[in-house]
Amino acid sequence: MSTLSIAVEDLTLEDAATELERLAKELAHHDALYHGKDAPEISDADYDALKRRNEEIEARFPELVRADSPSRKVGAAPAGIFQQITHARPMLSLDNVFSDEDVSDFISSVYRFLGLLPDNSIAFTAEPKIDGLSMSLRYENGRLVSAATRGDGTTGENVTANIRTIKEIPQTLPADAPAIVEVRGEVYMGKSDFLALNEQMLAEGKQTYVNPRNTAAGSLRQLDPAITASRKLKFFAYAWGEISDMPADTQSGMVEVFKRWGFPVNPLTQRLSSIEAILEHYNGIGLKRPDLDYDIDGVVYKVDRLDLQQRLGFRSRSPRWATAHKFPAEQAFTTVEKIEIQVGRTGALTPVARLTPVTVGGVVVTNATLHNADYIEGIGNGGERIREEEHDIRVGDTVIVQRAGDVIPQVLDVVMEKRPEGSERYAFPKICPVCGSHAVRERNEKTGKLDSVTRCTGGFVCRAQAVEHLKHFVSRNAFDIEGLGAKQIDFFFEAEDPALSIKTAPDIFTLEKRQSASALTKLENIDGFGKVSVRKLYDAINDRRQVALHRLIYALGIRHVGETTAKLLARSYGSYTAFADAMKAASDITSEAWSDLNTIDGIGDVVARAIVEFFKEPRNMDVVSRLLDEVTPQDAEAPVASSSPVAGKTVVFTGSLEKMTRDEAKAMAERLGAKVAGSVSKKTDLLVAGPGAGSKLEKARELGVETTDEDGWFTLIGG
Repeated sequence: MSTLSIAVEDLTLEDAATELERLAKELAHHDALYHGKDAPEISDADYDALKRRNEEIEARFPELVRADSPSRKVGAAPAGIFQQITHARPMLSLDNVFSDEDVSDFISSVYRFLGLLPDNSIAFTAEPKIDGLSMSLRYENGRLVSAATRGDGTTGENVTANIRTIKEIPQTLPADAPAIVEVRGEVYMGKSDFLALNEQMLAEGKQTYVNPRNTAAGSLRQLDPAITASRKLKFFAYAWGEISDMPADTQSGMVEVFKRWGFPVNPLTQRLSSIEAILEHYNGIGLKRPDLDYDIDGVVYKVDRLDLQQRLGFRSRSPRWATAHKFPAEQAFTTVEKIEIQVGRTGALTPVARLTPVTVGGVVVTNATLHNADYIEGIGNGGERIREEEHDIRVGDTVIVQRAGDVIPQVLDVVMEKRPEGSERYAFPKICPVCGSHAVRERNEKTGKLDSVTRCTGGFVCRAQAVEHLKHFVSRNAFDIEGLGAKQIDFFFEAEDPALSIKTAPDIFTLEKRQSASALTKLENIDGFGKVSVRKLYDAINDRRQVALHRLIYALGIRHVGETTAKLLARSYGSYTAFADAMKAASDITSEAWSDLNTIDGIGDVVARAIVEFFKEPRNMDVVSRLLDEVTPQDAEAPVASSSPVAGKTVVFTGSLEKMTRDEAKAMAERLGAKVAGSVSKKTDLLVAGPGAGSKLEKARELGVETTDEDGWFTLIGG
């Protein structure tokens, strides 16, 4: 068992030592990526979790604290491409808190350390925690002489030439400034500037950037200051290092001095005394977060009086008088600018929220799925409420966004306090926005409930469905045609020239013939192609004129039929002719073909109906017929274990199996060449019944189907 899965209180001394060694190496690795290369592999939340784990173990086993412990380090060693600068005063990091209770504990600890009662007599500053690159600017006799990154807290990188290109940073200070001043703060890139930079990169055909923080850090580490100057970096001042003569005696006073000297300071900084006021300000900044043109990941609290800061002092790597209150991991506030509808391959109308750009988990998010009409109204797939009734999602709403599984952004809830006056409920379309066909929610005949998804009834008439179907057809698990990606499919579909146009799958296989007959439009003369790439494309298409049966079935794009289901169907029917004939016969739900389809293990009523409906549609059959003029589906492979006593037989497992799981039993039967069915019919050859077998056993007896128990099964197959 990994020690990571063991609670700290359950760790042995040996386990703790092992894990502290692992954590030291892992955190050093992530520090180097984040601070040295601006290329983090994990989110801030995951990094914080590793650090907390390390600190908890060290607190329980203080005798095991390592010389290279992450708790004794700040950042990472500076990279070798810049000269190094040793900070006159270390640039330490802050401890983090994550809940209201943690904030209360921090404030209580300040009072306890100073021997005071918690009577709100101590004031704190509360300022947004900018997600940028920490910087120390040194001025001597009023002139900027050096600028250094945080580095490892003791030594940073000399980026003076690049810092001089940032217009917001003064090159000189007023005459009354102390002789030596180190102003510290954060270099960042505005979200609007980041988006503009990415648009420029796209226009130039270059790779875009992931998030503003890494882009700002990378821009500052350019060897050519001209590149840095082009990136529109900005700066907020909020702290200091060495100062020969203090111009103020409070944190808030120092910020005012910085402002007077010409430095940008954050306007959201406030001086507060009570825990209630501090938390209210934290929540208020969280609500303002979507509207800010810079990324923040929390709020920093500092004791305001500098004499109290001095008394409180420092731990090994952080001050006792300050902490950072982080926002919830992987969530952010932003605004819904509009709601658009995307139409998928099966006609599903999926609403998408276009959002004011916001960074979530290190990635700039500009849109999020709203799933379906019910989700917009706050209703789950089972009809249950997932948000309060009035919390429907509307254009203009401020919403909480989360990246689900670090991949797909989704809207969790609405901040009702910020809903604009006069906003209206979103009216889900009843007409397909692409083709104008009716969009409907189908009703389940058995349950009487409406499907959660609204679908376009246009089929291949709908451009969106047709394009998405083509992309599915050429995808990896379908025909897997190299050189026909999404971009190429869009190009061929939009082409008006008959010699180039691909509207349906059969057109892919006639492209070369049509091109050969064309005297005008030649694919190799079009930008992005060429003789060599066109020849490769034709070869890739021709290589797929012989295709495995399950790939063909999957490529047809039948609703509910994924790759696994396609393999089940291919294995059950053997050839395309047998499959197609059976599906046409199954349109009569009283037929044996319908019963056979439903007894295939893994094919239920919903999937069966979708397949039958596909084969009943004349337009689908026209496309398939033309496709079969161009390609030849190969019969499914015969079972390897054809000599086994159950090869070719249809087997059903029921009851509680005791010597193997149901999945193991099915896999075993299929390896031996049997077909596994989910229900009993006249075509069932054998029923294997475990304890608790009920209706299936009774039906088998009624039909005269052979039955056995697990022991009999193993005896039969020689196991």
